[in-house]
Amino acid sequence: MASTIEVVNESAGKGSGRPGSPVHWVGQRQHRLGRLAAYGGLVLCVLLIGLPVYWMIIGAFKTPQEVYQVPPTWFPLQPTLANFPKAWDSAPFGRYYINSFVVTLSGSAFEVFFAAVSAYAFAFLRFPGKRWVFLSLLAALMVPAQVTIFPNYLTIAGLKWINTYQGIVIPGASVAYGTFLLRQYYRTLPREIMDAAHVDGASHIRILSSVVVPLAKPAIVSFALLSIVAKWNEFLWPLIVTNTKEMRVLPIGIYWLMVEEGTIDWGVVMAGTIFVVLPVLLVFLYAQRYIVDGIAAGAVKG
Repeated sequence: MASTIEVVNESAGKGSGRPGSPVHWVGQRQHRLGRLAAYGGLVLCVLLIGLPVYWMIIGAFKTPQEVYQVPPTWFPLQPTLANFPKAWDSAPFGRYYINSFVVTLSGSAFEVFFAAVSAYAFAFLRFPGKRWVFLSLLAALMVPAQVTIFPNYLTIAGLKWINTYQGIVIPGASVAYGTFLLRQYYRTLPREIMDAAHVDGASHIRILSSVVVPLAKPAIVSFALLSIVAKWNEFLWPLIVTNTKEMRVLPIGIYWLMVEEGTIDWGVVMAGTIFVVLPVLLVFLYAQRYIVDGIAAGAVKG
């Protein structure tokens, strides 16, 4: 009887997940195939995103003849730095940089401030019509930005803000997406911390600044990065609301660089594009550590 039980257990063990068993071998194979598919998807994403960036970089160092060469070269045969001073001198990039920095920093600061404050109200305060106001906010998310250009322009023109910084910044000083994003993140924060702050006599402003904002730093920094990139790359609204070169921003400068060149010198255009991309890249490299630190801190405190 004992020998029969041992035979049954041995036969059952052969089909289990023990090392060397068929089930274990199949599981390992599936795991490897899954990892291979994940790495393949990652490589594909890197190629789709990285190839245009790589083409822009190498194009900035190519001569005009090499840019139009067929078949194209994947590395500059005769690298040159002449495109960069030519691009800088072809348009007032110094002024464009100042305008872009002013518009981006002030616009993003307004967006983050209004999003953080209004999200706190939706997440933690009680007031009449709160649900309907939030539904209106969700409805605003469905309205394309292009629909608001005409009424915004009439408003700015009525205020005599055409061709001014406030005319560029104020219409986009607040977006519904930021409020919705931070409100959803605020709702995941432990309510006990807010209740303890209330018991200690802290006001709503103190709770927001000392409790909610530090805990929600990953979401706030992420939204700030999205806002900075959107403001920095904004083209249509600054083009409509400005009418002089002195008030243009960098994306419009790249467009006029292409127009004024007549026959497009793509090396110069790519060099000018690097002027636009580089500051945003540096900001992201600097700010991403705050996102990682915030996520890690939240996981530890969990």
